[in-house]
Amino acid sequence: MTASLFDMTGKVALITGSSKGIGRAIAEEMARQGAQVVISSRKADACQAVADAINEELEGTAGGAVSIPAHIGHKEELQRLVDETRARLGRIDSLVCNAAVNPYYGPMAGLPDDAFAKILDVNIKSNHWLAQMVIPEMRERRDGTIIIVSSVGGLRGSTDLGAYCISKAADVQLVRNLAAELGPDNIRVNAISPGLVRTDFARALWENPDILEKRTSGDPLRRIGEPREIAGAAVFLASAAGTFTTGQNFVIDGGATSV
Repeated sequence: MTASLFDMTGKVALITGSSKGIGRAIAEEMARQGAQVVISSRKADACQAVADAINEELEGTAGGAVSIPAHIGHKEELQRLVDETRARLGRIDSLVCNAAVNPYYGPMAGLPDDAFAKILDVNIKSNHWLAQMVIPEMRERRDGTIIIVSSVGGLRGSTDLGAYCISKAADVQLVRNLAAELGPDNIRVNAISPGLVRTDFARALWENPDILEKRTSGDPLRRIGEPREIAGAAVFLASAAGTFTTGQNFVIDGGATSV
């Protein structure tokens, strides 16, 4: 019998922003499917704690984790992250660009230039940099996957998260561009756009029960999402199950954008 379509045994996945939230859930599920995953965020202790938890859970299995902290806003740190991943694990089969920032909440009229620049640099430019760093080895093997975690915010206007939404819309276009360029090399590039998910990043939107009720009352599923409910799509895209899928944006939002 052939292996499961979702088996990732022997694969190496580098996941940014993976010490918590959606990134951590993606790392955990990929490791459970047999992958060696790289846990990366700014704080070394947080990364190591997640890697240790994964290794403890999966001791004796194919899956596992290593910790390589990095600040995605600094190009030299991203290069070090890629280089150290190759040195420790030998290769990069899947890149998941999950880390993002949003230092400003409010209308575009009040958006400071430095905040706008930081959002564009971290949420778009760092994804471009990382992709270009891993593409050469994927081209050489004629195999690889790149996943960018975008947001439903990139699909519609916002009165309070305008700059963030601009960056997430750009991420989806980056995916389309890379998919068109890299398809002939058998490199698949896709986006995942979560709706409201129970993460620290979105805490202000779900911690208050009244705000949460207002935010989800019109959604078909009438509830907030959980990080693990996003992770399955990433496993699909990085495994054999997703080998005919590229240039797509998977919207996972409880149906919010369907009504």
